[in-house]
Amino acid sequence: LKDGIIVASLDINSIIVLMTFVIIFAVFLAFDTFKRNEKYAYLAYIVALLPVNFMWIVNFDILGVYLLLFILWCVTLLRDLWGVKQDKKEINDIILYFALAILVQLIITAILPVSIPALLTNTTPWLVFNLPDIYTDTFAFESWVNLDILFAFRLTATLMIILVIVPLILDIKDEEVPLPMFIVIIALFILPFLYLSYLWLPEATAVLTLLMSVMLFIVLLLITRSGKEGELPKKK
Repeated sequence: LKDGIIVASLDINSIIVLMTFVIIFAVFLAFDTFKRNEKYAYLAYIVALLPVNFMWIVNFDILGVYLLLFILWCVTLLRDLWGVKQDKKEINDIILYFALAILVQLIITAILPVSIPALLTNTTPWLVFNLPDIYTDTFAFESWVNLDILFAFRLTATLMIILVIVPLILDIKDEEVPLPMFIVIIALFILPFLYLSYLWLPEATAVLTLLMSVMLFIVLLLITRSGKEGELPKKK
């Protein structure tokens, strides 16, 4: 333990394995540069799980592990959003592989600690998933939490969610979206809003999520069309 951060000591074998996983991620991150015209570049979201979960296995600080994972995902999202801007990638493909990577990571958090009980350290169960235990029952910080890492983690998580949500919203700009569909769209964003609210203000998670949902509703009203703008109201 150093300055509130759990630091793992790696032997030469662990260092080589970690470097190998990082290189594999780098290959998929830069896959488009090989000009193979294949979609395997999207696998970077899933391949990013290799180095970070290996670091978790060798007892690195779990919050630092997730900070690194979110950084890798942010870098990959930025790469793909640039591809969308150049009309080389589709936002739907990005969301599909990103969601798949999140699902795989959640499954890993449920399975790995069963085989390696030591991985339960500084985690809390959410259903069957073991995620970082940041807050006490009174919403104070747990004693193991390094506040600098937590702040960086919050910022990175916020950036990651923004990188996902904003392109999706822009994708439906000026589209015909009836008002009832707003409920479906907002429902899709509830989980990210809940997560952000919990990270920043756990004691006000519900009301902050409600506020963000209302703000999204207003944004949708401003950027979408009903398709009936040119119609005259029917006479009774």
